Amino acid sequence: MSEMLSGAAILCRALVDAGVEVIFGYPGGAIMPFYHALPDHPRLRHILVRHEQAAAHAADGYARASGRVGVCVATSGPGATNLVTGLAAAYMDSSPVVAITGQVSRPMIGRDAFQETDIVGITLPITKQNYLVEDVTDLADIVAEAMAIAVDGRPGPVLIDVPKDVQNQKIEWRGAQASGAASHRDPRAGARGQSLTPGASPGSLEDGVRAAARLIAGAERPLLMVGHGVILSEAYAEVRTLAEKTGIPVITTLLGISAFPDGHPLHLGMPGMHGEVHVNRAIQNADVIVGIGLRFDDRVTGNTASFAPQARIVHIDLDRAEIGKNVPVAVGIVGDARDITRRLVAAVEPRRCERWVEHIRGFVRTRTESYRGDLSPEAILASIYEASHGDCTIVTDVGQHQMWVAKLYPYQRPNTHITSGGLGAMGFAVPAAMGVHLARPAGTVWAISGDGGFQMNMAEMATMVQEGLPVKMAVFNNGYLGMVRQWQQFFHEKRYSCTPIWSPDYVKLAEAYSIPGYRVKEASELADVVGRANAEPGPALVEFLIEQEANVYPMIPPGGSLSEPIEAEPAAAAGD
Repeated sequence: MSEMLSGAAILCRALVDAGVEVIFGYPGGAIMPFYHALPDHPRLRHILVRHEQAAAHAADGYARASGRVGVCVATSGPGATNLVTGLAAAYMDSSPVVAITGQVSRPMIGRDAFQETDIVGITLPITKQNYLVEDVTDLADIVAEAMAIAVDGRPGPVLIDVPKDVQNQKIEWRGAQASGAASHRDPRAGARGQSLTPGASPGSLEDGVRAAARLIAGAERPLLMVGHGVILSEAYAEVRTLAEKTGIPVITTLLGISAFPDGHPLHLGMPGMHGEVHVNRAIQNADVIVGIGLRFDDRVTGNTASFAPQARIVHIDLDRAEIGKNVPVAVGIVGDARDITRRLVAAVEPRRCERWVEHIRGFVRTRTESYRGDLSPEAILASIYEASHGDCTIVTDVGQHQMWVAKLYPYQRPNTHITSGGLGAMGFAVPAAMGVHLARPAGTVWAISGDGGFQMNMAEMATMVQEGLPVKMAVFNNGYLGMVRQWQQFFHEKRYSCTPIWSPDYVKLAEAYSIPGYRVKEASELADVVGRANAEPGPALVEFLIEQEANVYPMIPPGGSLSEPIEAEPAAAAGD
């Protein structure tokens, strides 16, 4: 039997039909009908964030940890625009998110109505697809289509803007139908760009795999560079099999970390601006590089004109537009990382690269990081690893702590490192960690931030308390916007303009939110305090008072080559 349903009720029912279980949002005028209908759909758990940016980051974290679509909701105007940073982060890092925004009623669109903003126009560059729902009969199909587009091909965010009168409009509901909404579909939605780019192999997929296998067979100094695409396609076993069959050492990009176990004898570490010296030297000496599911972005390559000057590059990526975009390639293969790597494993002959691996080991030198005092990032991260027995997911913010975590934490399990890579959005860690917990409720989640990034979204502690989300928060407090200060030290004559930052008393702040708070000043306190925080049944916060002017080494200067690392204080490096 048919029934009369409002657009808001149809929206809720369409989300349930799509398998959505958790949504992150904040109510307001233009989305009010949706929130009126929401209590009638108890299968949808709504997480009330304290800022819409946090809703988008939380949906992103949920998507990355679960492999499912993350959903966020906001009202029109400022609610919708507050989602933009989170949507841009999801777009840059290929995370499947569907954002639902309220809009002013259709007769008011274009008349500068209260809280009217053209969110469709604003988000065009940072979504795979977006919709303004002009007919309630299209709504269910648009939701279904948006959910499919978010995960189709290269994942990414999709936005659905629903005018208030469409939410209130009632129709006879007969279930989702092919109402013509498919005609809205953008042919670009499956991947970002469809044309064959320079460097992409014009032959068949099999030709590309055979060509890649020949390059591997003839290489004396090959490398595997593993990116986020390996995590998205869950190609962990295939990449490991390829590395072990060929003996090729493996490099993991920032978003590829945890795709290959840190303790494996073929794992080298992270490349790029803050990558280890031996990793970057290996790149600069390689004769073949097989890149799987990465973009060869500027933080990985340094100056592209001098990147891997001796190497022929094989680039495997689901998005054709990425192949040849940043670096010239000898072989470009468009396809899913898991499928292509499996084919490549079958095509290559067993071989070993012992001499090359030994040569790379010769590049390794003692770490150049030095600290005044014993509370080093390495000691802090070791304590978190030991307290959780390595069985946790680490979500990081953006800045110095992000690089320390990427380089020092010993990841053993796949997809346990989550961060904002492409956009580099400060304030990401705390809300994203909430989403990660809801995707992995049985596991431990640590959100690691600097004192700057933490203050951007620290109000989400209230969300954790209200919703019962036992996220553990670590704040690296050095009293500075650390990464910006480091650049000022190296490249701007130590003029620390607007980088000293005051913090509240984090222990008292935690107490104000009714959660345990701890402060660590000495390494001798780490095991006890971190262990207690990790064992808390609910959220907990630990502040670590680290050296104020600790730096991340090595560092490639802006515009510099991977062959030109800064490995010590500028004055010391100059011999002063």
